[in-house]
Amino acid sequence: MRPRGSRATNQGGASSRRPRFACPRPPRGVLTFELMLEAQEEGGAAAQELQAEPLRVLVPSPIGSLGVELAGVAVTRLLIDPKRAARSGFIPFHKIAGSDFLDELFGRLSEYFAGARRRLEIEFSLGPCGLSAFARRVLKETAKIPYGKTRTYRELADAAGRPESYRQVLSILLENPIPILIPCHRVVTNKSGIGSYIGGDKRKRWLLNLEAQGGEPI
Repeated sequence: MRPRGSRATNQGGASSRRPRFACPRPPRGVLTFELMLEAQEEGGAAAQELQAEPLRVLVPSPIGSLGVELAGVAVTRLLIDPKRAARSGFIPFHKIAGSDFLDELFGRLSEYFAGARRRLEIEFSLGPCGLSAFARRVLKETAKIPYGKTRTYRELADAAGRPESYRQVLSILLENPIPILIPCHRVVTNKSGIGSYIGGDKRKRWLLNLEAQGGEPI
């Protein structure tokens, strides 16, 4: 997914596409997300300073607030219902200057939680996470699990090349840095149990039930 540029307006000044999350217009001198991306593309000292500090945004969702960290246009971290200490490091979305890119990103998440979108198609990166090679293989295989389908921890361990390490797979998924985008809620113990989840068993069951309902895909 790539930013779409400036929001188009009608002659009367109204937006031609209603954003799913309202953003205030940027006051004079405020750094918008598009300006941040432009600075990163141009390079230089200012870009290096911006790249050193990712954008952290707090947005509402049906499973609790989501703390989303972005480096450029890629999500590098997602916290489900972050605790107070972690929450203070994120900016509430309504306090960020307007951005078509962020409107689109969080709009896609909103559509997913409403059961209207099966493919999020949101760019993410595990680069900053410091994961082992095996953990990266596990998360890569997890990302391949289709909407509405599940795999067991044993199946995932086998796909990642270490069938005997299914308990380690569970530990890796409980530290998944980007849940939802890397859908570890689709990994279960067996046909009669859903297993643990980084966001808690109640949220895991909610997500599985959401995907089981189907609906018109996007």
